[in-house]
Amino acid sequence: MAEGRFVVRALLTDSLYEAEAVLVTPVAYEALADVLDGRERVCVAEQDVVNDIVGFDMHRGCLATGVRRDLPTLTEFLRRLPEEEPLMLVVLEDLTNHDNVGAIFRTAAAFDAAGVVMTGRTCDPLYRKAIRVSMGAALRLPHVVVDDLTEAIAHIEGRDIRTLALTPAADAVDIDEVTRERRVALLLGEEGPGLTQDAMAAASFRVRIDTGDCVDSLNVAAAGAIAMHACSPRRYDARHGP
Repeated sequence: MAEGRFVVRALLTDSLYEAEAVLVTPVAYEALADVLDGRERVCVAEQDVVNDIVGFDMHRGCLATGVRRDLPTLTEFLRRLPEEEPLMLVVLEDLTNHDNVGAIFRTAAAFDAAGVVMTGRTCDPLYRKAIRVSMGAALRLPHVVVDDLTEAIAHIEGRDIRTLALTPAADAVDIDEVTRERRVALLLGEEGPGLTQDAMAAASFRVRIDTGDCVDSLNVAAAGAIAMHACSPRRYDARHGP
């Protein structure tokens, strides 16, 4: 379910998923007329009718439903990645907050991640709120769900991708020291417990972001943003050349 004009426009124009139907107020229709004119299954209703349909004051005046696609297996997902050029993946272990997942997808798209690998307990990036927080990035960034993260890490490593487990532990490697790696997968764990010990042990490196003594850790979306900026393929090319 896509919500809001920006996200609905993303579903209609820049998405991995096909739009099924759109519900808009007259004002919202005018704002999206360039992508709605001539499209089937566009329903226009006054604001009070839209509110009654959705069950709350839908002040954005715009909703659309999309059709899910079957997710690839991890093997298929990895096979589609480029083999030689700099690359970044994001791996999420049991993240259960839709705001964090949406923010991570938005940042991953901003810093040219090739996709997101997630465990089954991680919340759905195609949930309405996650899509909205991602500003539509969840609709265009590929993702795959895995049952066994340690096995998935081994498969990722087999594609010449170094896995970097984010942790606030004092004995971890500073993230600045691993930005020389051309192909990386950043492992992010749930707020509070962080990554499991199995995931930590399976990763190539345990890495930390250097912070002051006034806090012991960062929000996972904030930590992920810093790590993705440091390890993005674009910055690697700027430092080392294509």
